[in-house]
Amino acid sequence: MDTSLAPRPRSSPPGPHPRSGYFGDVTTAIAQFMRELERVWDEHREASLVRRDLHASLAHLAAEPSVRHIPAMTGAAGRQAFERFYAEQFLPHVPGDLVLTRMSRTVDRFRLVDETTVSFTHDRELPWLLPGVGPTYRRAEVLTIGIVGFERGRICSQRILWDHATLTAQLGIPGLAAPA
Repeated sequence: MDTSLAPRPRSSPPGPHPRSGYFGDVTTAIAQFMRELERVWDEHREASLVRRDLHASLAHLAAEPSVRHIPAMTGAAGRQAFERFYAEQFLPHVPGDLVLTRMSRTVDRFRLVDETTVSFTHDRELPWLLPGVGPTYRRAEVLTIGIVGFERGRICSQRILWDHATLTAQLGIPGLAAPA
């Protein structure tokens, strides 16, 4: 009988158990670091989307941050441009009844990825999301994927991908194409 395809019993790698001694300390330190990245992102979102506090939002950023909303391709790169974008295009134009519901989160030492359902009433112009479109006063609930990069524990990049087709359909905006 040929046993080359038969499953082989699993064995532990040689050396100390991965959850003891040095390996356990490293794993714990990495887990704590990743929890710190989550805290930084959660505080940034709360400062931006709940309190709409520009200075508190900026406190979590690396020296040269960037933000990009895709597919609208709005955003900014560099500290001054980022601050101007948040102050003029983003924070004053966050819908009044915005609700974020996190579906999943993945974190490693360099980035955090959130899958979030975003719901709101389109009660104002959203130049950061739908440039040039006035309020429709319709309700929308769409999926977003946020990819957040970190540099030394501070946010250095944000890429927010929106389900643009569902958003425009729910808001009754015909034929609005994403910028090329």
